[in-house]
Amino acid sequence: MPKSWIEKRDCEKSFQIKIINKTFADIPEGSKMLIVSPPIIDDYIKNISFSRQSDLKTMRKDLALTYNAHKTCPVTTGIFLRIVAEAAYEEFLNGKDIGFITPFWRVVQPGTKLAHKLACGNSFIVKHRINEGIEIQ
Repeated sequence: MPKSWIEKRDCEKSFQIKIINKTFADIPEGSKMLIVSPPIIDDYIKNISFSRQSDLKTMRKDLALTYNAHKTCPVTTGIFLRIVAEAAYEEFLNGKDIGFITPFWRVVQPGTKLAHKLACGNSFIVKHRINEGIEIQ
C-alpha cells in the first residue's frame, strides 16, 4: 500500500549538503547545495505569520542561509513543498481544523503549476489567501 502524504511529510529524512561539480539550475559549479527534507519545509511554512507570505525563491534562499549552504536544490524543494501541501490538505479532509494544518497557501502561489497539481485545487489556495488578506497575484 502506498504511503499517505502525511507519512511522506513526516519521514525521518535529514538534510544533506553537497558540493555540486557542474552548474545546476541557478546553482554554479562548486557551490554548496542544500537538499532539504519534507519536515524542514513543513517547519519553515509553519513559521510564516498569519497574513504573511513567502515564495519558493525566498524559501530556498532562507533555508540555504539557515543551513550554511550557497543555494537550496530547486527540484527537491519543489517536490517536498508539494508533499507538505498535500499532507496538510489530507489532514484538513480528515477533519483537522484549518488553523492547525500547515498553511501552505502562504508559499504556494495561485495559478502556478504546483497550485493546479494539488488535490485542493487553485480555489482552496485563493480562498485562504483572501481570508488572510494575502495579495493574489
